Amino acid sequence: MTLVPHDPYRHMGEWPFRQLEQWRKDLSRFFDAGFGFSEFGGLPRVDVHETDAEVVAACDIPGLSGKEDVQIDVEDNVLTIQGTIKRSEEIREERYSRQERFTGRFQRSIQLPARVKAEGTTATYKNGVLEIRMPKAGQETKRRIDVQFH
Repeated sequence: MTLVPHDPYRHMGEWPFRQLEQWRKDLSRFFDAGFGFSEFGGLPRVDVHETDAEVVAACDIPGLSGKEDVQIDVEDNVLTIQGTIKRSEEIREERYSRQERFTGRFQRSIQLPARVKAEGTTATYKNGVLEIRMPKAGQETKRRIDVQFH
């Protein structure tokens, strides 16, 4: 016996229903896989890894033209990257047969795997990749507190 997920449109094979089914699948893929640089799709995609001394985040963000296009904040162990991608070409929308490259605003916030210091954080942008290096905060030392009795 095979279990098949319920699909109310599966049995409808005529044109309007077949087209609606295709649109439903496309929209599902669109939202499941992420789209553009919106908070819904979780983009830009970010790789985060640790070294002994720092936490490093690498983001694929093609199309930035200058440092005024991106803002990076580190607060309460959360890295936030936001900005705007602009395209210089002016092509009317009706002339496109396919348009997948993103233009517009984006934002992404990520919980970091270790405590970091905002001071000393550096960012470089090369070949469409934004790399952010954040020094780890010193480990809190355990301290015994003496209780004073009066």
